[in-house]
Amino acid sequence: MAGRGLFITFEGGEGSGKSTHVRILDDRLKVNGYEVEVTREPGGTPGAEELRKLLVTGDPQRWSAQAEALLNFAARDDHLINMIRPALAEGKTVICDRFIDSTRAYQGYAGGCDLTLLDALEASIVGDTRPDLTLILDVDPKEGLRRADERPDTGEDRYERKGLEFHVQLREAFHMIAHRNRDRCVIVDTSAPRDKVAETIWRTVAARL
Repeated sequence: MAGRGLFITFEGGEGSGKSTHVRILDDRLKVNGYEVEVTREPGGTPGAEELRKLLVTGDPQRWSAQAEALLNFAARDDHLINMIRPALAEGKTVICDRFIDSTRAYQGYAGGCDLTLLDALEASIVGDTRPDLTLILDVDPKEGLRRADERPDTGEDRYERKGLEFHVQLREAFHMIAHRNRDRCVIVDTSAPRDKVAETIWRTVAARL
């Protein structure tokens, strides 16, 4: 699409530093003159934020992986229609904290949802609105959960409480996704100092601008 903005997504397990590095990248892009919209999934629009509450709060076993996938895609449909696509059409850079790869990792590979269902939902709802660049922030699951435990309590800890084995599977899933999508995905080691991680991210993004 002529004039379409750059669509960047951040992915990774709990405590990998996504929110921090989304903010740092947002600031740096704006300093360099880019119009930026920052958003998140699940969420990003009023309707999608209502669905977010169902997904990230409550008992870890409250939904099956299939139900979670359907809720995520319902939220994503609203998000794409009312926020992401309009911003990209205006030529803005969109940075999204989680997108389709999180659904594939959390509900698909780690959760056991049928991947053919996810393929069909992606094709129907996401279509051609796929990220230009995906930064997968990588951290040892034990360290990530430790970091997540130190964050202020927002009640949005449903996935953190799924247990270490689940988070080990998540990390493996994100590595698999990166391997299969090398043209789009870049793994960033977030065990390094924050400034070094931020510089690695900036160099990666600058190469796509």
